[in-house]
Amino acid sequence: MTIRPATARDAAALVAIWNPIIRDTTIIFHSARKTPEGVAEMIETRTAAGQGFFVADEGGAILGLATYGPFRPGDGYARTMEHTILLAPGGQGRGLGRALMGALETHAADAGVHAMIAAVSADNPGGIAFHAALGYAEVGRLPQVGVKAGRFLDLVLMQKMLSVAPDTGPATG
Repeated sequence: MTIRPATARDAAALVAIWNPIIRDTTIIFHSARKTPEGVAEMIETRTAAGQGFFVADEGGAILGLATYGPFRPGDGYARTMEHTILLAPGGQGRGLGRALMGALETHAADAGVHAMIAAVSADNPGGIAFHAALGYAEVGRLPQVGVKAGRFLDLVLMQKMLSVAPDTGPATG
């Protein structure tokens, strides 16, 4: 198994992972399906912006993805990113999630990201436990902000600091 940067050639395989999660679960709140063209554009846009987009590749089979992008617009949030991590059923329970997050967090820290945010459906206790095991702390719970499958859904915000302090120049006394 290799963790490597995603390319546009991976888009169809990533759609095959993403769309069943969108269609069949409440892990992702929206219902709009991904297209290979849209995912290829996302890969190219994030890569060009210096943001990470990684895949877990096992002999040419893509088993997972991890990517990050801006948490909120505006230069005041430039050092805070939100990530997405998804695994194919065959990639779960094998350490691929940890490997993908390790690559993603290293890339983000090297790019000057201070805080990484995980927005996890409260319907996904495995996702909450996964992030907690990686050092993410629950920093907020937004009740009933999502709607899917005829229900209101809670969103759990989790955060991990990747750097100690911003580079603000020399301290003054």
